[in-house]
Amino acid sequence: MITTHVVSINISRKKGITKEPIKYATLKENWGIIGDAHAGNWHRQVSMLSEESIDKMRKYGYELKYGDFAENITVKNGDIFKLPIGTKVKIGDTLLEITQIGKECHTSCAISQTIGKCVMPLEGIFLKVLKGGEIKVGDKVIFYTDDLVKEVI
Repeated sequence: MITTHVVSINISRKKGITKEPIKYATLKENWGIIGDAHAGNWHRQVSMLSEESIDKMRKYGYELKYGDFAENITVKNGDIFKLPIGTKVKIGDTLLEITQIGKECHTSCAISQTIGKCVMPLEGIFLKVLKGGEIKVGDKVIFYTDDLVKEVI
């Protein structure tokens, strides 16, 4: 069982820059986080990364904060990148679906320019908003797969 919760919610008004933490956010169905530059009618409406993935980069001596990898939601405890595409993710009253695991890293992203390495291409996940609503830091996260339910506290 993976146990996790939201430790940070992050947005940016422009693409290609790190995101800034906020305490709560509104997710809009088939759009993403209201006010975030990456929201839109596509399959990568929301990005998520675990704190443990960020810690892997911190071990190289980099001081990193939530949002530095341009992740919208940072969760605690879990290899979320090992979950299959199609996994449903419940946060508060919202419902999301994993649509992509990892991504091709482009050299113009802020983290690549600063550090030269990035964990997001391998361990970041991308989601589509199936049901909108409010989320906040500290919210419980539940991952649903076809034959298994993993609860995150």
